[in-house]
Amino acid sequence: MWNENRSSAAVAGTGVLFESPLVGAQALLDASQAQQSKLFRLRERPFLELVNVRGEAGDGAFIAAVESVIGARLPAQPNTVVQGSEHNALWLGPDEWLVRSNEARKPELEGKLRTALGALFASVVDVGSGYTVLEASGERVRDVISRGCPLDLHPKLLRRGQCVQSHYFKASIVLVPMADDAFDIIVRRSFADYFCRIMLDAAAPIVS
Repeated sequence: MWNENRSSAAVAGTGVLFESPLVGAQALLDASQAQQSKLFRLRERPFLELVNVRGEAGDGAFIAAVESVIGARLPAQPNTVVQGSEHNALWLGPDEWLVRSNEARKPELEGKLRTALGALFASVVDVGSGYTVLEASGERVRDVISRGCPLDLHPKLLRRGQCVQSHYFKASIVLVPMADDAFDIIVRRSFADYFCRIMLDAAAPIVS
């Protein structure tokens, strides 16, 4: 969400300053990162483009139009992720995907997709202002996530190339393994501060 008066970062090419939904918890995040713990680390990956895309998976024209923009074919297998050069696509449902940028970017993906899709039967909605992405990593990261998430997080069951929708305590999340000891976690803006605080609280007895 952009704010011209107070912000935490500027995204190149936008001409405006952006404010993280974690601005109120930044001191906690900074303190956590200062520990440089090998067991658990939490940091925000702010201002990634996040676009919800809906359409018919069997519609070749729809699939091709999206691929022409993001450089990757939308995944057809449930709970999988397809990686492109600048974006990745997460399977959320039989006719629903979340496309996100790999780095902070000017929010223009929605417009590019709308142009490519034209009159095709599809829906494209920029949801970047409603969510944020955090990276949780470290040797005990799966233990920390398991304290508030009911899923079996064993590496044989959940690994890079997959994604799952679940919850962490009371916050809905999308969990994306990036490595055996690293996860991207997509959380709603309204729950971001709560999520950050409760995850750091859950990690405290593990890293202390």
